Amino acid sequence: MLRWILGGREAQFSAEKSSVLCIGEEQPKNWFTELQVLKGHFDIVRFLVQIDDFRFASAGDDGLVLVWNVETGERLQELRGHSQQITAMTTFTCNRELTSHTSLITASSDRSLSLWDPDTGNRVQTISDLQSSVKCLLVLERLSVWVSGGEELCVWNKDFELQCQRQNHSDTGITALIELPKNCLAAAMDTDILIYRLTISTKSSLSMAEIRCLSDHQDQIRGLINVTDGLFASGSHAGELILWDAIDWNILAYEHILWEESRSSAQSEIRLTAPKPSEMSIQHLSTNGKLILAAVGSGLYVYSVATKTVVAYRKVAHDSNVLHTALLSDSELMSCSEDGSVRMWEIQDLPLPAEPASPGFFGMWSFSRSNKQTGPASKKESDILNLRMLELTGDLIGHSGAVQMFSSFGDNGLVTCSADHLLILWKDGEWQSRLRSLALFEKLEENGGL
Repeated sequence: MLRWILGGREAQFSAEKSSVLCIGEEQPKNWFTELQVLKGHFDIVRFLVQIDDFRFASAGDDGLVLVWNVETGERLQELRGHSQQITAMTTFTCNRELTSHTSLITASSDRSLSLWDPDTGNRVQTISDLQSSVKCLLVLERLSVWVSGGEELCVWNKDFELQCQRQNHSDTGITALIELPKNCLAAAMDTDILIYRLTISTKSSLSMAEIRCLSDHQDQIRGLINVTDGLFASGSHAGELILWDAIDWNILAYEHILWEESRSSAQSEIRLTAPKPSEMSIQHLSTNGKLILAAVGSGLYVYSVATKTVVAYRKVAHDSNVLHTALLSDSELMSCSEDGSVRMWEIQDLPLPAEPASPGFFGMWSFSRSNKQTGPASKKESDILNLRMLELTGDLIGHSGAVQMFSSFGDNGLVTCSADHLLILWKDGEWQSRLRSLALFEKLEENGGL
């Protein structure tokens, strides 16, 4: 099994953590047993974007955008043009009658936006007179426009022409954008979610109006995602998780996640100070439409969208804050952390008899704003008995710095990027061995060796 190969990492966890989270050399459910290190960046790599089934782009603090072949690990293009770090990146697909072409849009701290052709590496369009840096990008393919968010909210067409804009009066600016039904979009700004509607006039001109401000979070919003066509979710720095109706923007469920020390640990350790804010801050949200996975401090928290009940959690999933998550299936998930690890998890039934869950962990699900609870409340006993556990099934150790995010390419493997300036392409070792054997067999057959 692969171990630490790219540099040492001091043990950062106590005996209590290691007894829970250590996994042996034999990891039968971890198929990522072969890796390829991809070099080319000179600073922290923060973003990965899939271009198509065989290509992806990486970007980070060095201002470079690199295009890679996910099958071979070959670097295909090097996109240079930004003078400072990349702050956001997305793809923009332009559909014509018989063909479609995918471009890359990047934003940078140099207060510019760029449109790139990943096939040639050329910068097709650039805008360099922005008043501030762009923090997030959103493509509205149905309207053939894209949106940039920061201190300003701007709507652009496919030719990089400004259609409309709105100035935002906030120290943080807009940090996240998602598309909503009926030509609407949601923008996270500090503790609020602003709802905008785009209107196309008879002369094909585009206008944007703010129609709602959702002020139900008590702290800065750290995550904003689409769950289904009719639902979206948001998470805050204070551990608040809210499920929203995407049509009328009402609260459907509210959860205040509070990590509470277990009785055993409370006896051996007396806490003289309040928990660190990072211990309950939601760093990342992901979903498969059925479940929502929240990265909360160094832990993971899973609940069902259908039943609005907790299905599994792991208070300490990593040694440091979790930065990115993904649900691979209804029972498998993945996470990466500041501690440099990438971990695979499986939702399993609790062994019997199970240790009682801490009632202070749970908040009350509510179905209206008037019923929202500001503090934790105990769950029904039946809800607690239905809890399942997250079992560690794989530990991908290869990075020597914080793993910023990862992207799955199915049979072609997994790509991770890190503060160590590296990307790692993880492969199914057994499958790759079969492919090499098949290629060798075909070559021998062609040469008359068989």
